[in-house]
Amino acid sequence: MFKKVFLISFLLSITVIHSQTTCSNGMAGEYPCSNYDLMAFIPISTLANSNGSPSSSDIWGWTDPTTNKEYAIAGMSNSTAFIDITDPVNPIFLGRLDSNAGNNSWRDIKVYNNHAFIVADIVGEHGMQVFDLTKLRGVTSEQSFTADAIYTGVGSCHNIVINEDKGVAYLVGCRSTNGGGPIFIDISTPTTPTSMGDYRTDGYSHDAQVITYNGPDTEHQGKEIYIGSNEDEIVVLDVTDKSNVTRISNINYPQIGYTHQGWFTEDHRYFILGDETDERNYGMNTRTLIFDLQDLDNPSLSSTYLGETRAIDHNGYTKGNEYFLSSYTAGMRVLDISNISSSSNSMTEIGYFDTHPEHDNTSFRGVWSVYPYFPSGNIVINDINRGMFIVRKSGTLGSDTNEINKASLKIYPNPTNINPTISVSKGTIETIEVISILGKRVRSFENIKNQNFEININGLSTGIYLIRVNDNSVKKLIVNK
Repeated sequence: MFKKVFLISFLLSITVIHSQTTCSNGMAGEYPCSNYDLMAFIPISTLANSNGSPSSSDIWGWTDPTTNKEYAIAGMSNSTAFIDITDPVNPIFLGRLDSNAGNNSWRDIKVYNNHAFIVADIVGEHGMQVFDLTKLRGVTSEQSFTADAIYTGVGSCHNIVINEDKGVAYLVGCRSTNGGGPIFIDISTPTTPTSMGDYRTDGYSHDAQVITYNGPDTEHQGKEIYIGSNEDEIVVLDVTDKSNVTRISNINYPQIGYTHQGWFTEDHRYFILGDETDERNYGMNTRTLIFDLQDLDNPSLSSTYLGETRAIDHNGYTKGNEYFLSSYTAGMRVLDISNISSSSNSMTEIGYFDTHPEHDNTSFRGVWSVYPYFPSGNIVINDINRGMFIVRKSGTLGSDTNEINKASLKIYPNPTNINPTISVSKGTIETIEVISILGKRVRSFENIKNQNFEININGLSTGIYLIRVNDNSVKKLIVNK
């Protein structure tokens, strides 16, 4: 477990079945892996209340802009769980917000302006729960939370999408309300959500993404573009004017099973799609489809990637040149998309963490979703049958030993001025960087190989920092003045 410069609080002891386990020889304990280490695991029995036979579903995250702490928000069949994962090896279960309307297998969460917005499917008049995430600050023991607002203009909805640029939520898959097309909600003031109308022409959207478009098609730059996974096709809509939504295009592709979910690349050029039943219907390996949207009016299928197993693909998200795919029984698969413009070799698997070691069969078990957007590099995975896993790319978080690259690096408090001190013993350490949790370098020390010295890191404000040594090994520093 990690040393801390200051004992900032007593942390609640929770049931963590597995703590930090390095991926070695293709395994992290009982879990198959490649290039990703297990930080910690919290079982469903801790995350969910005991009502019914709980299971896990969607997962999202929030980084507190004031404290830089990181929180996982995990959907359960009967509640939503909140977990402080700032120290990924010692996560703290903070409590849960119970469902408005009974149990269901589908609960979806998104975050805007320090609030979580939560919907649930096939569960009566659940509505949209709004929860103020700043209430998690300072919490160190299990709580029972209540919603700060409930939008009752809908009953059950399968999914929620938010365009954070505009402060608009899009509720989709609300069959009982409008047949499942997108419903527009103004959430600019989070606790007073207001209807802005809806769109019904293209039928049911199972999932969607909405962006303020900044891609290569100059005709549509600056507009709000909605791309919906609509069961048997993809639809591309201009939703800039909520009272006058226009269809730009629709996309079909070979061997459609169930057009489930997809995500734009960061340059808005390509859209990466997962079809949830093509593996089962057509007997193929995990299939991921890449569409070229250089011209939004005339999109085309650019390439197809087939995985190593016949596991079903579920949610997938892009981050830089990587695509994080939830692949049910095959776990989280990480794909390099830096060559995405190629028609034959557009994606390459570069890592994985398999939370379902029993098999890679074509079945609806294992990983539901993954959230890869924490600035620290923490990644949270929600497994339907087991619970929540915290993983990190191998080599990005040091162990509790003082041996880094065969040299000694110690971090401890200065008893006279409570400013942290780094002590380096003679060895192979050449560079030390002090990095904020948001990735900004705040101190740098170079050309220190074979030297013995101590460094007072004066002036650091309260927060969490990473100490990076020789560009790779990392330790955590927590400062609380």
